Amino acid sequence: MGIKVLFVYPNSYGMNMLPPAIALLSGVLKKEGHLVELFDTTYYKPDLITDSDGTKRDHHATQVDRLNVIPFGSGGFTPKINTTDWRNDFKKQVQSFNPDLIAMSCTEDMWELGLSMLEEVERYIVENQIPVLAGGVFPTFAPEIVIKHFLINLVCVGEGENAIRNLCERIERGGSYHDVTNLWVKGRDGTVFKNQMSDPVDVNAMPMMDIDLFEEQRLYRPMAGKWYKMLPVETIRGCPYKCTYCNSPNQMEIYDTNIDADYFRKKRIDLVYKELKYFKDNVGVEYNYFWADTFLAVSDKEFDEFCEMYSEIKLPFWMQTRPETLTDYKVRRLADVGLHRFSVGIEHGDDEFRRKILKRSWKNEAIVEALKIPHRYGVQFTCNNIVGFPTETRDLAMETIKLNRQIESDSQNMNAFVPFHGTPLRKMVEEMGLVKPEEITKCLTDSPMLDMPQFSAKEITGLIKCFVLYVKFPKSRWKDIKRAEEDTPEGKKIFKELKKEFAEKYIPTTSEVNPKGVPVVADLEYGMELP
Repeated sequence: MGIKVLFVYPNSYGMNMLPPAIALLSGVLKKEGHLVELFDTTYYKPDLITDSDGTKRDHHATQVDRLNVIPFGSGGFTPKINTTDWRNDFKKQVQSFNPDLIAMSCTEDMWELGLSMLEEVERYIVENQIPVLAGGVFPTFAPEIVIKHFLINLVCVGEGENAIRNLCERIERGGSYHDVTNLWVKGRDGTVFKNQMSDPVDVNAMPMMDIDLFEEQRLYRPMAGKWYKMLPVETIRGCPYKCTYCNSPNQMEIYDTNIDADYFRKKRIDLVYKELKYFKDNVGVEYNYFWADTFLAVSDKEFDEFCEMYSEIKLPFWMQTRPETLTDYKVRRLADVGLHRFSVGIEHGDDEFRRKILKRSWKNEAIVEALKIPHRYGVQFTCNNIVGFPTETRDLAMETIKLNRQIESDSQNMNAFVPFHGTPLRKMVEEMGLVKPEEITKCLTDSPMLDMPQFSAKEITGLIKCFVLYVKFPKSRWKDIKRAEEDTPEGKKIFKELKKEFAEKYIPTTSEVNPKGVPVVADLEYGMELP
């Protein structure tokens, strides 16, 4: 008969791609006969998310201001924004569905929004004694913070497919679930059972994603100025690299310290093909989004198998990878079978700093040479960069700008370092006294969390704002750009003038407008339409 599970997904407007983790978990539960519903905040009003002081966080306006957008037409599709109050809608769904389990999946920057959602239905949860499970990347790496909240009595550490299946089976039978693997379970007296980890999930034994759980418009995502019906596709789980700003090293450690298992897994190509073919033929998917951390972290044999398989799919696709994985052969073959665009992590421009602090050892010269390859085959790419790392200085940050100036990328961005829980650098900044252990990151704000004596948050913010100007304009203009970094009337005036000049020289123009009759702008990589 099964039980009723309500997934809660706190998310900000504009983060369009449906969450594959929830789609996978729903597929697992429905296969076991359970009923599943979802409450997703993605298409509620942009003012849903506020800072602690009540002020709005306008992430999209920030991206516009940083010149990471281009104008484009909506292409016949405009997302429908909910005009109702999310609080009332959430309460109504909880009461009408009357779930046996509420499962919230969240990232760290969405944690406080998630708590606000749960607290809106506090009375119903308490009166009906509904267990609440929190899972996702933040609960995995900060379970001691998550389990403290009075409404949360279950925390999933690590992968959730086996844990939630076993949990729901216990709830259905009316049995105890205090010993379910991968779970921290809080008893009625406040005692917390920290259970052992199960083996990493067999990615080849999982059902297909349950996309029926989502409204159809959640399948649409803009990319390079056009909306596509797009599917997030899993080919790899985990990452073989040890970047210190990423949680992958600690993710592997969670499992390796408990069991003899490999967290880095690759999905069989025939299963990837089956999924791609099904969603193309039955759902009308137009574009595939491969969300592996490093898509090309595969053997030559596996790469050739993918290309042979994908030649039958014949849909454009996006990936992300590292410069050292690119070769003429690989880019040419991928372009032949549909590679449309990709992102590549540069992160920092100083060889020694990148090697010592970020654990990325490739040299600048090799990066520049590798990134000459994509345009030979008509493939566009975006360079991702980070600034404000612990111990970094302005002079070191300028090396990132200098490196990007040597690369003919189609777009480039710079974002402030975010010390997420579960990353090696989080531990470093806590030990340095720059961040408190309990402090929650808010990566959508434009205020860097680290305010260092040698590199202030104010300096970091100014450099981020003017990053694209530094990369594109000649060095003879750097003096003016430096003045534009300042948050003063004069600095704002200079920045406004430079933005106008930049737009005239580097941003394509269009006369297209959206159905509301206003010009449309788009994220350079994803083509995100901004209202």
